[in-house]
Amino acid sequence: MSDYHPQARSVPADRADMAVDAGLRSFMLGVYNKMGLGLLLSAALAWVVGTTPALYMTLLTPPIVYAVMFGPLAILLLSGFVMRNPSPTAAGLIYWSVVSLFGISMGTIVLVYGRIPDGLATVAKAFLITSASFGALSLWGYTTKRDLTGMGTFLFMGVVGIVIASIANLFVQSSALSFAISVIGVLVFAGLTAWDTQRLKFMYYQIAGDARAMAVATTQGALSLYLDFINMFLFILRLMGGRR
Repeated sequence: MSDYHPQARSVPADRADMAVDAGLRSFMLGVYNKMGLGLLLSAALAWVVGTTPALYMTLLTPPIVYAVMFGPLAILLLSGFVMRNPSPTAAGLIYWSVVSLFGISMGTIVLVYGRIPDGLATVAKAFLITSASFGALSLWGYTTKRDLTGMGTFLFMGVVGIVIASIANLFVQSSALSFAISVIGVLVFAGLTAWDTQRLKFMYYQIAGDARAMAVATTQGALSLYLDFINMFLFILRLMGGRR
């Protein structure tokens, strides 16, 4: 058996627990570091695109605009069906591609809010609120003794409902429905933040010791938390910025 170690019997239980805890902390730190780098890259790309009108107009031309708009979803769907067991390199390529496309698409936020009084200040406030909320929720998901596994199906259905309602609102243009979608969106992705954090914690206990699996899980975990953060930020920004 690959996970058998002859020395294991001689290691005191408390030292073994400390080793597991240290490994878990290292794993989660790797996830958060990669997620943080992804947010920095997205912010940098959003700023460059939003403050460069010529580049922004170029990105609006077909088929580039469709690649930017639907690229992240296409990448996530294709990778889910085609690459059941991706290599660390493939997982990294997926992550950085999604992060980059999200950053480019969010150049619209910088452009639009940059043209209104205190617009960028609103973006900054939304980002700070999201950061504080995300940190608290992720910490709770990491430390809670409550099993959050059962929340997964409920939260997934919430995401599906948000997507359907958002598509419907493109036609009805209801401000009340838009407000409701934003509130529910914040709640759903707040729940997903805690759920994903605990899921990653449980995953570590299953793959600890497998370097390849750990490398892939770190990247995939960063992607999950990145998407939770970005979606929560966008919904909070919609609540703070109204119909802008």
